[in-house]
Amino acid sequence: MATIDVINQTGAVVGSMELNDAVFGIEPNQQSLFDALVMQQASRRQGTADTKGRSEVSGGGRKPYRQKGTGRARQGSIRATQFRGGGTVFGATPRSYKYTINKKVRRLAVKSALSEKLAAQALSVLDKFEISEPKTKTFVSIMEAIKAPKKTLFVVAENEEATNAYLSARNIPGVMMLTSTGINVFDLVNANAIVMTSAAVKEVEEALA
Repeated sequence: MATIDVINQTGAVVGSMELNDAVFGIEPNQQSLFDALVMQQASRRQGTADTKGRSEVSGGGRKPYRQKGTGRARQGSIRATQFRGGGTVFGATPRSYKYTINKKVRRLAVKSALSEKLAAQALSVLDKFEISEPKTKTFVSIMEAIKAPKKTLFVVAENEEATNAYLSARNIPGVMMLTSTGINVFDLVNANAIVMTSAAVKEVEEALA
């Protein structure tokens, strides 16, 4: 098992922690990462694009001219698709782009993302958050102390008291805070660094190992 230092809010090392290789030490599977990222981005699409087909546009209730004798092609409506103001052929209609991939693939993708961050030395473990009141300035000073980059993902345990930390961090551009049950491939890959509390690491290992 890999061992990582546990730091406090001042950046001082206060202990160490063993990480489960089944979660943080696997060979990253690029295909599962790709599949999970595409799925998440597709699910985020609004799917509200809409066009009007021939039956939806107004006008064209009668035949524009007689069938024969004009020398022109026969037409049944001026709202046919070839006319200006006519309907759209195979146009977009509101739809959901959401789909799912296998649970095993999703779990493998999350473990691959965590393993990549650890290998790149972009993963840190914090003992806990101790913020007495919501204050952005306090959280910024913590980030500076632990040398967290601007685009950092903070992960706390599900039942961990981190309300003040969340309220302090939400106004900082690029910073995101999630619970251990809410981690996902997109946010893991998108962050430049990940900071997890000790309790969050244990919960993630229990869920994925």
